[in-house]
Amino acid sequence: MSPDAGGGGHGSGGGNGGADTPGIDPAAVWADAVLAAGLLAVDPAGLGGASLRAGAGPVRDRWLGLVRSFLPQEAPWRRIPPGISDDRLLGGLDLAATLAAGRPVAERGVLAEVDGGVLVLAMAERADPATAAKLGAVMDAGAVALERDGIALARDARFGVIALDEGIGSDERPPDGLTDRLALRLDLAPVGLRHADPPPFDGADIAAARDRLATVETPDQAVEALCAGALALGVHSMRGPMLALAVARASAALFGRKGVEGDDLALAARLVLAPRATQLPPPAEVDEAEEDPQDADGDPPEDPPEPSSEDRPDEPPEAPDDERQADPQQIPLEDLVLAAARAALPDNLLARLRLGKAAGARSAGKAGAATQGSGRGRPSGTRRGLPGGGHRLDVVATLRSAAPWQPIRGRARPAGTSERRVEVRQDDFRISRIRKRTETTTIFAVDASGSAAFQRLAEAKGAVELLLADCYVRRDQVALLAFRKDGADLLLPPTRSLVRAKRSLTELPGGGGTPLAAGIDAARRLADDIARRGRTPVVVLLTDGRANIARDGSPGRPQAGEDAAQSARTLRAAGHACLLFDTSPRPAEPARRLAAEMGAVYLPLPYADAAALSRAVAAVAPAGRAGAA
Repeated sequence: MSPDAGGGGHGSGGGNGGADTPGIDPAAVWADAVLAAGLLAVDPAGLGGASLRAGAGPVRDRWLGLVRSFLPQEAPWRRIPPGISDDRLLGGLDLAATLAAGRPVAERGVLAEVDGGVLVLAMAERADPATAAKLGAVMDAGAVALERDGIALARDARFGVIALDEGIGSDERPPDGLTDRLALRLDLAPVGLRHADPPPFDGADIAAARDRLATVETPDQAVEALCAGALALGVHSMRGPMLALAVARASAALFGRKGVEGDDLALAARLVLAPRATQLPPPAEVDEAEEDPQDADGDPPEDPPEPSSEDRPDEPPEAPDDERQADPQQIPLEDLVLAAARAALPDNLLARLRLGKAAGARSAGKAGAATQGSGRGRPSGTRRGLPGGGHRLDVVATLRSAAPWQPIRGRARPAGTSERRVEVRQDDFRISRIRKRTETTTIFAVDASGSAAFQRLAEAKGAVELLLADCYVRRDQVALLAFRKDGADLLLPPTRSLVRAKRSLTELPGGGGTPLAAGIDAARRLADDIARRGRTPVVVLLTDGRANIARDGSPGRPQAGEDAAQSARTLRAAGHACLLFDTSPRPAEPARRLAAEMGAVYLPLPYADAAALSRAVAAVAPAGRAGAA
C-alpha cells in the first residue's frame, strides 16, 4: 500500500453509521484511518496517540481492534473514564494496605500500569482540563513522579493515548492540552461498516517496522520542509512539526525505507499538519511570463517560423505527455508538504476557523461557567479545612492524610495509654470540593432602527426560538433587548419558556434612530444583574455600528459614536462574554471598531440565519471558569 492512498479532504459527518457526505470519500477516510492505526502501533509513545471522533459502534470497535491487534501481545491496554480520580490515575497511598502494615504503602496508578502500551480515554470531550493537564505532564516526562501522602516515587510511563471523542453533532472537543500532544486526528463519522476493508498489513509487518524505526535516517531537508509547512499553515505549536516528523519516521519504517522520503513527508502533512491548520497556505507562485504570454504592447507574441526539415537538427522523438510530467523526486520537499496538506484541507476551512476563534474553551451542551463551592454538584477533589458551614468532611481523604503519621504518633503516646488503630488530628481533616455549573443567559441586544429593522428582528426572533428549543438540553435562558428612537426596551426578560417567547416576539417595533450607547448600557446592566444572581451572561449585539443618537437623546453622529465607544469600553471592563454580529449589507468598519472596543468576537453576517446565530452563541459562552472554593 502506498502512503498516499486514501488522500483527500476529510470532514465531519453525522454519526458512525456512515451516511454519505458530499465531498467526502468514506473509503479514503477509512484507508487513512487504517494507515494511522498502523503508524500508531509502530511508535505509540513517539506519536503521542490519536484523537478519534466517532460514535460508539462497529466501525469504531473495528478500528480499536486493529490498533490492539497490531501491538505486541504483552503491551498493556487500559481504558479509563473521563472522571477518573488522581489516586487511580497517578497512584497514591493505598489506605487499606497502609493501615494494615502500619507504614505508607504506595498504590500503582493506571499511567504506570500502561507503560509501553496504549491508554484509551473514553468520552474525552467530557474530560476535565485539569485531568488532561496531568496526563499531558506525564506524557512529556515519560514518567510518573509522585510526592505526597508521605510517599515519594517515580515510575516509567511511556504510552500512547487514544482519546475517544463521542461529541458527534455538537461543538464539544477534548481539551486542547491533550489533543495538542496527539499526532493523529481522525473522524470516522462518515465511514460505514461496508467501507471498513481489511488492512493491507498485519502484526508481523508492524513488528518489523518497529524494529527498523531506530535505524531510519532523517535528512535535515525533511525537518526544514515540515517546519516550513507548519509555518505556512499557521500551526503555532512546536509539537505540530515534531509529531509530523515522528509520523514520517514511522511511515518510512512501515514501508521499508532507510530514510524519510517525500512520500513520508506528504503523509505526515496530510495526517498531522492539515488538521491543525489555522490558515490557508499561500498560493503557489506563477511565472507571470507563463501566465500571461503577451508582449509589452499587450498583443500576443507571434508564433516563430517553423524551421524546415533541413535546418532542424536531429532530435529524439517527443516523449508522451505522461512522461513529460514533473518527477516527484525533483519537486522541492517544502512544496510537496504544502501540496499534500492543501489537498487535505476542508473546503470551508476559513468559515470553520472564524467560528472556532469564537469557541474558546466552550463545550456545547454544558450550561454556564464552572464554579467551585460546597453546595450540590460533582466532586472536584478535596482541601484542608474543618467541616461545618456547609462544608462536608471527606472521611477517606482524612484517613489517607492521617495514615502516614501513625507510627510517629504511636511512639509519642504516653506509656499506659490504650492503643488506638488510627489517630486523627485537626491538620488531617479534609473537606470535599464540589464543582457545579451555573446557568447561561444569552442577552440579545438588537438594533431595531432603520429600514432594515424588519429583517434583523426576524433573524433575532429565529435565533431566540432556536436557542429556546435547545434549553431543555443546555438549560440556557434568553433575553431580548431592542433599542430604537432614543432608548432601549426589555422585550423579553430572561426565560426558557418557548410559549412565552413566541408570544413576546409576535410583534417587535422597528424604525427611528440608532441609540447604540443606550442599547449597550441596557445590555450591560441586565448582564450585571444576571451575574449577581449567580448565572453566566452572554451579550449578543446585532447592529451595523452606526450610531446617530447620543446617550442624552440628542441627534448627531460624532457625539453618538463617542458615547457608543465609551459604553462598549464599560461593557468590556465588566468582563462579560460578548458577540457582535455586523448586520450591514457588507462588513463595515464601524461595527468592527465597536467590537474591538467591547472586546467582543466580531462576525460579519450580512445574510445571517438563525442556525448560524445559534451556533456562534453556543460557541462563545464561557465554560470552565473556577470560582471561590
